Amino acid sequence: MAVTAITNVSMIDGTGQEVVEEAIVLIEGNHIKAVGSAQTITVPANARVVDGGGQYLLPGLIDTHVHMALEIKNVQESLLTPFSYHFYEAAQRLHTTLQTGITSVRDAGFADVGIKKAVEDGLITGPRMQVSINPLTITGGHGDSWNISGINTTAPIYPGMPDGICDGREEVRKTVREMLRAGADVVKVHATGGVSSPTDHPEFTQFSQEELEVMVEEATFRKGVKVMAHAQGAEGIKNAVRAGIHSIEHGIFIDDEALELMLEKGTYLVPTLLAPLAVLEASETSNTMAPYAIEKSKEVIDIHKRSIEKAYKAGVKIAMGTDAGVFPHGINLRELGLLCEIGMTPMEAIIASTKTAAECMGWEDKVGTIEEGKLADLILVKSNPLENIHVLEDSENIVYVMKDGTVYKDQAKIAVNS
Repeated sequence: MAVTAITNVSMIDGTGQEVVEEAIVLIEGNHIKAVGSAQTITVPANARVVDGGGQYLLPGLIDTHVHMALEIKNVQESLLTPFSYHFYEAAQRLHTTLQTGITSVRDAGFADVGIKKAVEDGLITGPRMQVSINPLTITGGHGDSWNISGINTTAPIYPGMPDGICDGREEVRKTVREMLRAGADVVKVHATGGVSSPTDHPEFTQFSQEELEVMVEEATFRKGVKVMAHAQGAEGIKNAVRAGIHSIEHGIFIDDEALELMLEKGTYLVPTLLAPLAVLEASETSNTMAPYAIEKSKEVIDIHKRSIEKAYKAGVKIAMGTDAGVFPHGINLRELGLLCEIGMTPMEAIIASTKTAAECMGWEDKVGTIEEGKLADLILVKSNPLENIHVLEDSENIVYVMKDGTVYKDQAKIAVNS
């Protein structure tokens, strides 16, 4: 099998180790065969050599909270869009996401197994996916978009996308089983209210701890599938952590007791700092955001930052996730700059987007770092993100994207010798 050698790069390998100058990475098939410096790695005589031009080589980045089948629109446009059109939109979003340098995602709701399979089979291009199908929510909670007018704008149910609304232990048990039957890689639950829902508030507690425990019992104990929880209010966060849920999404009103529980249980936090900020930015230029979402975003944005800063300082495991779909896909990596604003170093933000994100998804043996035996997910960046993390925000600075050993972007037309 032919070997590809990426040479003449400065390597940030995702582990937190210092930059390796004049690094070489050998790729055979879809796996990394060897990693090291020009002094330690010999390039095979018959290798296909990719000259990185002195640019910065990173692992493919990971977003642990996206919605590939969603992008917020105004109500009229949503109501008038044909159902099947959403799948074509998802294909475009997946392509856009891969072009930004994100090679793996965990979909937090509304992408089905067919979308994931289309990527895996090469019908469309995109990052590798974990899908949660449809989030579980209570009647009248976050995820139930029944409006006081009586009009219901909740996403349609169809084969492969079971209804996520459930109340009480037995309905919860059945609904988890339906999501698993539909192919969920991870189960998603709305443990609290949210910013973008019409009839609740982020601090409202939704499912009881007992109901959340049923989800963990059915998904994790029976099937080995983790549960991720949209959890913004303090009590809902604590209920989720006590129930054994794997990751807390958003964590807006997190308190000290919740942080202690998360540290004790090893629970991951996925901050999505970009979500409320993007809602407020969109409200200034478009009519896509509902008034209630704008008002709640104004209320929580500063609280959210303080909570994530407190979690970071406490040592909670933080995995990068954005909530892309609440805002346009493709600007995901602004999240890294926001993580640095709450105290992370650029290296820590990169680790949150690579090694820790892979661990959160249970893929630490496959992706997240540039190491021998890992899948060949690699990106080249024009300049040093450790000096300026914001270079990653502009996809024009991501000049080369490889996923599974296949090149999906070569903007710089990198020199190749065969």
